[in-house]
Amino acid sequence: MAHSISNATLLQAIQQQRALSLADQASVEMLAKRAEVFEVAANTLISPANQQHLYLHLVLEGKVQLEDPDHDIRIDLNPGELFGYGTRASAKGSSWGCTALAPTTLARWTPDVIDQIRHAHPAIAFFLGHRTAKPNTDPGSNTDENTGSGNHLNLMTTPVRSLVKREAITLPPTASIQETAQLMMLQRVSSVLLVEQGHLLGVVTDRDLRNRVVAQGLDIQMPVHEIATLAPMTVEASSPAFDAMLLMARHNIHHVPVVDGPRVLGMITATDLSERNSTSAVYLAGEIYKQSTLDGLIQSSAKVKRLQQNLAAAGATAYSSGHIVTAITDAITIRLLQLGESRFGSAPVDYAWVAAGSQARNEQTAKSDQDNCLILDDRYDPAQHGEYFKTLAKWVCDGLDACGYIHCPGDMMAMNDTWCQPLAQWARYFDRWINTPDPKALMLTCVFFDQRTVYGNAELLTRLRADVLTKTKGNSLFLAHMVGNALKHSAPLGMFGNITLARGGDHPNTIDLKHSGVVPIIDLARVYSLAGGIDAVNTDDRLAKSAASREISPEKSRDLRDALEFISGIRIAHQARQTAAGQKPDNFLSLDELSNFERAHLKDAFQVVKGLQSVLAQRYGGR
Repeated sequence: MAHSISNATLLQAIQQQRALSLADQASVEMLAKRAEVFEVAANTLISPANQQHLYLHLVLEGKVQLEDPDHDIRIDLNPGELFGYGTRASAKGSSWGCTALAPTTLARWTPDVIDQIRHAHPAIAFFLGHRTAKPNTDPGSNTDENTGSGNHLNLMTTPVRSLVKREAITLPPTASIQETAQLMMLQRVSSVLLVEQGHLLGVVTDRDLRNRVVAQGLDIQMPVHEIATLAPMTVEASSPAFDAMLLMARHNIHHVPVVDGPRVLGMITATDLSERNSTSAVYLAGEIYKQSTLDGLIQSSAKVKRLQQNLAAAGATAYSSGHIVTAITDAITIRLLQLGESRFGSAPVDYAWVAAGSQARNEQTAKSDQDNCLILDDRYDPAQHGEYFKTLAKWVCDGLDACGYIHCPGDMMAMNDTWCQPLAQWARYFDRWINTPDPKALMLTCVFFDQRTVYGNAELLTRLRADVLTKTKGNSLFLAHMVGNALKHSAPLGMFGNITLARGGDHPNTIDLKHSGVVPIIDLARVYSLAGGIDAVNTDDRLAKSAASREISPEKSRDLRDALEFISGIRIAHQARQTAAGQKPDNFLSLDELSNFERAHLKDAFQVVKGLQSVLAQRYGGR
């Protein structure tokens, strides 16, 4: 239908729209010129389900309703609101459709126009960061969702198998070093897999030839297994590419064999992932492991905020962002421990450096303090070994603080003697906390039940957690106290179901996305895992496993996981916007930062949390 909107009115509408107003004047004028403006009658379908990604729409006049029939959700959009390409409702496979509720005038743009604007003005990606795949017209090609790079690859959904470019280049382990080098030269590869009777035994890289052969002056006729990395880490072909990226980042490796069960398929390298924005974590981790001073680590750690900005701009999920950002924290921690051991000598007894809190759960953001502890082998003697571990722990904790991971306000760090103890003492701690669940014990259980070994002998923590889970599974009295403690963090909803804002304090008229949004879900998942004896640490993983063990229904588990992802995504985007503006990131969100669509979803997420908090309260006697 013809429209009566003037060019001046269209320009004004674009300039007043929160996301599009971030563009400069020339870009705004380009948007006005490239816009297709049209009118639709009331009750007209604008775009059906699965076609939201074809255009980005701006409501100029009238009213539009977005509807998700799968979840029975309806959202009304008024003039100034956006929908379609780049918004959350346009995700691949989305069931959202949209209809005009009244005579409506719309402007719309094709994805290439929006991508051009986003490229010129990265801040816009914080509002329009959820890119979707364009239709694939070539059945033989792999078209994936855009993560913000030139290649349209979604690391969470693309299987590792698709990254393998050629069959495995293999040799028997008895081949000589010279034969190996010659094969690598002929095949133009940087690594060779050592395979015997179909089983992977090791891997040799060009770095091995340089560092272990040439630098050491070894005989090139020696069997190659003498200089290989034996029993290398592998990744399953069916795993998402994200898993391979994390493996490389966590362990500072650049070659990972790909296997399909016992069968070796090939090799992927950091180069295979290098053009994907989120995989800059691999190179940042590599940079961290090369540092030989604290000053070098401080410089590397300064890039973490930019990494999170890139992840937010690329539309990475909160789940993947948390794992990636935490992998960098792990790398910094490990490098500090390695430098500490070089400085103070090898540890006199085995130990496990254990992360607690958000680092343990792989849920860190750019704003994180440190929670950690040391579990020592029971051969530990305070008189003989105490000074060593006290010095090492202080070096690491102070180093983390210098790198931006501030000292824990509650002093829950390995540099505190209380949290640097042998395994037997840690077992006694948990016995006391479980059998005498006073408020302090419950708080400590919440902190230290979320634990993950970052460095050292992981078996120490594995034994501790197995013992703790045996004691908590089905322990209704302890769980009732844990539920009561969890309910102290409630979803911010008022009597009539509306979102409530802080009335005073340092951040009035805001929502604390951490303590009122994410923490209540973390608390719920922790109770489910304690009740079911579930060993998962990540909150999303706990909820998935709790559904499998029937601690929570599969439907409610999916609702909570979706709520966690949505709230966490808003939190990450909020912090990324603050970082881009040169502000210190925090957790306090003004509703003015959100569209009506996002506000409605946030309210829905809080209602899910509040409902399940009530269920747990009833299950455990309303404590």
